[in-house]
Amino acid sequence: MTIIRRALALALLGGAAPLAAQGFENLDRLEGDLIAQLGAGIGEPGGPAAGIDRRLKLAACPARPEFDAPHLNAVAIRCPANGWRIRVPLTRGDAVGAAQAVAAPVVLRGDAVSVVAAGRGFTVSQAGVAQENGAPGERIRVRIDQRKPPIYAEVVAQGEVRISGLN
Repeated sequence: MTIIRRALALALLGGAAPLAAQGFENLDRLEGDLIAQLGAGIGEPGGPAAGIDRRLKLAACPARPEFDAPHLNAVAIRCPANGWRIRVPLTRGDAVGAAQAVAAPVVLRGDAVSVVAAGRGFTVSQAGVAQENGAPGERIRVRIDQRKPPIYAEVVAQGEVRISGLN
């Protein structure tokens, strides 16, 4: 039995060696590419809120990773060849004055709002209830149906929110 166990252990170790040789994605290079892509450093307005988590063990991407456009205050980094994708949170927009930073909410939690979805040649609206306060330009949760989870929409004006991404 010990001979069989030794042979099995050697076979397993021999199979693990090629996996270890492949290595992991260089997170320092990935972070540097992200900063160059965004044009802002870590913690700066428009840049990553924090560095990429060093505990991640991503398979090395054979080609250059792809950077998606910022969406919902985060940017996605993808490796289509290996199938991994990570989202990196971003620091909010441009530097603003203190008076602009504290914009008064025009939609309050519990308010009835009109949820508008518009595209080329059509506009659809639906009644909903705001689940949180929001100033113009902010994204808030809105519940349209009590049996369904809330959706995210951008506050446009008092009593009106918009679903983006329909072009």
